[in-house]
Amino acid sequence: MTLIKSISGIRGTIGGKPDEGLTPIDIVKYVSAFSHIILEKKKRPKVVVGRDGRISGEIVNRLVTGCLMSCGIDVVDLGLSTTPTVEMAVVFENADGGIILTASHNPKQWNALKLLNERGEFISEEEGEKLLKMDLGRLSYASTKNLGGYTQKEQYGFTHIEKILELDLVEPEAIQKNKFSVVVDAINSTGATFVPMLLKRLGITNIKILNGEITGDFAHNPEPLQENLEQISNYIKTYGADLGIVVDPDVDRLCFLDEKGDMFGEEFTLVAIADYVLEHSKGPAVSNLSSSRALKDICDRHGVDYFASAVGEVNVVKKMKECNAIIGGEGNGGVIIPALHYGRDALVGIALFLSHLAKSSTSVSMLRKKYPNYVMSKNKIQLTPDLDVDDLLNKIAQAFSNEQINTADGVKIDFENGWLHLRKSNTEPIIRIYAEGETEDVCNHLISMIMEKVNELSSFI
Repeated sequence: MTLIKSISGIRGTIGGKPDEGLTPIDIVKYVSAFSHIILEKKKRPKVVVGRDGRISGEIVNRLVTGCLMSCGIDVVDLGLSTTPTVEMAVVFENADGGIILTASHNPKQWNALKLLNERGEFISEEEGEKLLKMDLGRLSYASTKNLGGYTQKEQYGFTHIEKILELDLVEPEAIQKNKFSVVVDAINSTGATFVPMLLKRLGITNIKILNGEITGDFAHNPEPLQENLEQISNYIKTYGADLGIVVDPDVDRLCFLDEKGDMFGEEFTLVAIADYVLEHSKGPAVSNLSSSRALKDICDRHGVDYFASAVGEVNVVKKMKECNAIIGGEGNGGVIIPALHYGRDALVGIALFLSHLAKSSTSVSMLRKKYPNYVMSKNKIQLTPDLDVDDLLNKIAQAFSNEQINTADGVKIDFENGWLHLRKSNTEPIIRIYAEGETEDVCNHLISMIMEKVNELSSFI
């Protein structure tokens, strides 16, 4: 059993002992702490709650909403929803916070509490630390006359999609004229409802949904990586389609497949959409330190500034606000469009990508050829209790001190023909090791070199 507490929320496997998994006691504990942070700001606050399609979702929802009400907080329950929809609903409701019940790309035995502030954005690192350090023994709950109310509202998925259609760069008429045929892998979660809803509003009628039953019993590992997408790739190769769309269970990550069933490249979701946005509007762009160098290349092409942030949506959003960026995101297929809201949003990513494709009058495979052909490798090292991660990363930074080093988030090492980034994950008990090179040989060499160095240094820690 695992329980991880970070800027990405309270995430864990369901069951087991308290503080070792995401148990009912842990859920009540952290929702109570979050509630009291909100209650310090307002006497009778309101919190929006929504969930993905996980098996444990309904149970976790009952625990969360009951705890919020017991603290004297009014609850607006969206039911089955998406992460970006909940984020936007916080603003629409003029609420004081939000909780999204999803473990994002993690397997079905996981769930999580993603905590939002009154702007529908992830709470800050400072608020997160305050929550984790709170002395729950000093908290009190509401009396009978002060219990919170409960309201169900399921319309915000429609509202979210209508707001996307209002964006200047979304082109439903151009999309409709192209008569795209689309295959969607909805991974047995809420993408099965909201992605087809969006596609139909964009004028697409030829839609095939794979894994469209919202059971939470995911048909494959839900992280939208190439090794997990054999089913949709084979479908495109066998039956044909203009493109494939893949989302994660809470619909904030997005990737595409071309008409041959080949991956467009998770890293290039943001790159392609940024190219389209920056072609029509000039302004800075932001991605995190683990994202492809290709976004900087696109920014250079359009004559705008590029900025890098630490990994994590809250860090990307913070940097975007600092530099007034008009687009940002992460190389995991997360796209953030401030004109809509400050959150990763697969639905707006789909609308903008299809608009870009329609206006380009080309195929998905030909569109991909417009962008740099960097090779990226994403690796991980499972953490052991006796490994001092901070010491290891410090030693790696020292070992490569002759190169360009960035320690804002783990250690990033820039070489002339590629880069390496090592950091402790916010969502899993692992060290993530990313590498990108101009060729596959360069990328493989970087990975081999750093793995050898990690093994060498680990033996001394």
